Amino acid sequence: MPYQFSRLVAGPVLRAYGRPRLLGGVGVPASGPAILASNHLSVIDSVYLPLLLDRPVTFPAKAEYFTARGPAGRAWAAYLRSTSQLAIDRDNPRTAQAALDAALELLCDGQLLGFYPEGTRSPDGRLYRGRPGIGYLVLRSGAPVLPVAMTGTRQMLPPGSRMPHPHHIEVRIGEPMTFDDVSGMPPARARGAIADQVMTAIARLSGQEYVHTFASARKAQLAQSAGLAASTR
Repeated sequence: MPYQFSRLVAGPVLRAYGRPRLLGGVGVPASGPAILASNHLSVIDSVYLPLLLDRPVTFPAKAEYFTARGPAGRAWAAYLRSTSQLAIDRDNPRTAQAALDAALELLCDGQLLGFYPEGTRSPDGRLYRGRPGIGYLVLRSGAPVLPVAMTGTRQMLPPGSRMPHPHHIEVRIGEPMTFDDVSGMPPARARGAIADQVMTAIARLSGQEYVHTFASARKAQLAQSAGLAASTR
């Protein structure tokens, strides 16, 4: 099977670089659907969480990763394809919704889904507000959510870096979450409430400072500031 083969081939290198350790995880079901909702610090988050679990995990992945160039980029794209990760175009709302619906199909088929509620990597290592997509999946599938905290991945492969640096990686998985308290809420409010509860649980596990702003909005602010600084030079 491509998934297991890719783990067999890449596993020794990944373990040598990261010396990964899993804390918790007893609540990950042996079968049936569940959502592993993780913080997102580096592109390699999608590698180390599946590496430490027995069940296959599928993550939505930025579409550009599947067409990356260069030796490292092509190897990364091959790994994503071999492990059946979902390509998502974050700049196209219709495609983003299609990716959510594809993720929902996986859950309805009883599979394990990895998901980043922030929607994009943290621009500065802090934890940002969760988007309502996680609530959409919970309400439509009824699947439990397990909060996940990744540490060390940003130090191994910071944003903008092409080559990883050896660094100890730790993955913490919390207890399954259900959301009976949102029943009776309007759908939009329920989706937001679920996202907020999930981010609270992730913050508790990771110890990150929480910012109640979308990470994409913060990235836009940083880009604007960089552009203004460049224009004044």
